[in-house]
Amino acid sequence: MLINLPISELVPGMFVDSVSKQYEGVDSIKIKTRGLVRDKSIIQRLVSEGVQELLIDFTQSDVGVPAKYQEKPDTTAEKAQPDKTKKKVKKAISVEQEFAKASVSYEQHNRKLQGLYGDVTSGLKMNIALLDDIAKDIVASVFRNHNAMTILTRLKDKNMYNWRHMTNCAILVTVFAKYLGYKEKTVQELAMGALLHDLGQAKLPQGIFSKPEDVNDLEMQAIKKHVAQSLGLVKGEKGITPLMLDMIVNHHERLDGSGYPRGVVGEKLSRPARIMAIVDVYDAMCSDRPHQLGDEPINVLRYLLESKHLFDSELVQRFIKCLGVHPVGTIVKLTNERLALVTEGNHQNPIKPKIKIFYNAKHNHHITPKDVDLTSEDHDLKITASIKPLDYQLNLARLLKEHLLV
Repeated sequence: MLINLPISELVPGMFVDSVSKQYEGVDSIKIKTRGLVRDKSIIQRLVSEGVQELLIDFTQSDVGVPAKYQEKPDTTAEKAQPDKTKKKVKKAISVEQEFAKASVSYEQHNRKLQGLYGDVTSGLKMNIALLDDIAKDIVASVFRNHNAMTILTRLKDKNMYNWRHMTNCAILVTVFAKYLGYKEKTVQELAMGALLHDLGQAKLPQGIFSKPEDVNDLEMQAIKKHVAQSLGLVKGEKGITPLMLDMIVNHHERLDGSGYPRGVVGEKLSRPARIMAIVDVYDAMCSDRPHQLGDEPINVLRYLLESKHLFDSELVQRFIKCLGVHPVGTIVKLTNERLALVTEGNHQNPIKPKIKIFYNAKHNHHITPKDVDLTSEDHDLKITASIKPLDYQLNLARLLKEHLLV
């Protein structure tokens, strides 16, 4: 959405598409800037150059459309409109309804990606059409109900990390891009970029990824070559866009220039590359891998938030609001000594999601499940901790099927 704003309403986080009005004095320089306003010093510079109005692209902004510019529904016109010409409103799909379909698709995607990964390792040609179909299916599911696919990213299998990571990153990038307001066509590109970002690892010695110990310096140097290998795999392929290439090339770059392969610094990194960097690290740190067990989301989100020198802090904050402090699929402990499954996030209050209580942690037994909205005033329940399923001998995959399949 493009909206013309006076300079007085410009705030950090808005994306300037162009300058639409500027005072032209004797010494003024015509500003033709385009990009994200990262801090107030940029606004002060624009004011000093006589900028009066700017065209803001809110689909690329890190802040929402100001209330006064949001479109209000014309109820009068709606009432006057004949029934046959009324625009059909898509009925909301519950997480339970979408989960049944999403869980089948998720396993199918992982099996297909495992096969594709094996083909690439064997030197066979990569099937781009298969990846495109997977990306489209993920985007369609997320746009119906973003919680269902997101919950599935919490399932762990250290022996299937490489292709599950591809699927999970595509899901998380799609969910985050939808939250940020990207149009569905662009979200599709972002999902494809996420599926492709690490595929070059299939061209490297696979023993590096299956060893139970941390990699050594020599092996790390080999792993860093996966970026170039990924580029080589997609070069010349139909449908590969500059945005996808950007995500592949720059997802391991960091704001302070400490990343690889080129050591690019912050101001040269695009928004999609910054998004991919956040999602890539988040899923990697949350997942079980041969050399380490995955951490709980709350700890990983805390790490991202504290690493302002590495990751875009504004995007990290929005990522946390998108997923919630306790993302869907997480098991949490409550003040009443009960365990609950987080089933729906809360963008307005990330620490108060919707949950399904299912377990008595004090006496260690399952109880009749109960849906609870933590924002409700009918109770004073709060989350006290994030729980690893194994701490209570719980099988997360079985729990999801028991409590979410309709």
